[in-house]
Amino acid sequence: MDSISPDQLRLAEGLQLLRKNSRKYLDISDPEFGYYASKFKLHHVPKKGFLLQQGEICQFEGFVISGCFRHFTLDASGNEQVLSFAVRDWWTNDIDSFTNQTPAFLSIQALADSEVLMISKQDKESLYDHCPKVERLFRMMTQKALVAMQQRMIREHTLSAKERYQHFIQTYPGIANMVTNIQMASYLGISHEFLSKIRKQIASQS
Repeated sequence: MDSISPDQLRLAEGLQLLRKNSRKYLDISDPEFGYYASKFKLHHVPKKGFLLQQGEICQFEGFVISGCFRHFTLDASGNEQVLSFAVRDWWTNDIDSFTNQTPAFLSIQALADSEVLMISKQDKESLYDHCPKVERLFRMMTQKALVAMQQRMIREHTLSAKERYQHFIQTYPGIANMVTNIQMASYLGISHEFLSKIRKQIASQS
């Protein structure tokens, strides 16, 4: 009997997580999920490695099964602006570049050794043609992502920097342990000096 390689084992574990993720939105039969899952490939990304760099055309959607990624862009002065993060059980890509096949505004970089299941644009569109339920699944996931984006915009306009920091720490504790002060500050839209001040204030009150 052939032994199972570590990659095969990690792929199987990743697909189990993918199935649990899919069931948050709708039920997929075993044959439907088997066809859906067959389109994903396992990729290992070392710490500081890139899934995508600004200017490239995004050809994938990724489902994170371990590690952490940051999504950032460079402004005209070359400064990094962190837009979001993705950890285990989250999706990652540049949706504009992927959908319209235009150069990406985002770079996607691993903040730790990470693993991701990736599906190509061609395979995703093939799924739409042969498994309509998958198209509904991705539509529902896109709607959820848009809601999350809207909620973040509302927080940016209604909460103080301290409240935004506290919300982030409480909601995404796993990410908070992986990012640097500078990356966190960029995501919150404040200087890292001000972030340090907020942390000191919170620590003194505890």
